[in-house]
Parts: sequence; C-alpha cells; structure tokens
Amino acid sequence: MHETGLSEAIVAAAVRRAAGRRVTALRVRIGGHLVDPDVVTQNIQVAAVDTVVADAAVDLVLEPMTVRCHGCGRSGPITDHLAMVACPQCGGVDIDITGSDDVVLESVTVASVELGAV
Repeated sequence: MHETGLSEAIVAAAVRRAAGRRVTALRVRIGGHLVDPDVVTQNIQVAAVDTVVADAAVDLVLEPMTVRCHGCGRSGPITDHLAMVACPQCGGVDIDITGSDDVVLESVTVASVELGAV
C-alpha cells in the first residue's frame, strides 16, 4: 500500500508542475524507501489515468540506504526491512543507517506545443 500513496503524490506533483501541458516523461529519485520499482511504475500509470500525466514514460532512480555494523564491520545497501534493525551478516543491532529517504520529482518533460500559422 505504501507504493500507492507514493505514486499518487508523484502524479499530483507532476500535474501541478505541468500546469495543464501534456506530460510525456517523469524522472523520480526515490531514496531509502524499500519499494518494488515495477509496482511504483504501474501505480503511477494507474494514478495518472485521465490526467495530463497519462501515458507518460516513468524513469525511476532508486537509491537504497546503507547499513554499517559496528560488530562485524559489514557495510552495504539495505535490501530488506530486517536490515534496518539488525546486521544481515551477524545479526548485531549496533548498526548505523545512512542515506536519504527523500522522494524527488527530478524532471517533468512536457509535449512541445505547435504554434499555428497566424
């Protein structure tokens, strides 16, 4: 369900930024959130139905957070929710988590407007 709300917010931001122009592509950077990119893309497409964002290409850039364990020294990307509370290698809980959990609508590409002859 997390991806649904996230996708709806992305579409709403793109609609505002497009200011009535048809959107052909979106680029979204998702930091930290453990999301399925296919689900997010599909949910964006569903949320965009009947808006200026309908049928836009979606480019997702995922940046996972990093976990570093003080016990065993392991450092690496967080690939599941358990790695946010314990080291995936040794199970230790003396860990640091770094990275951004921001979601940024980096770009919105709009269709060019053809001007009619005067």
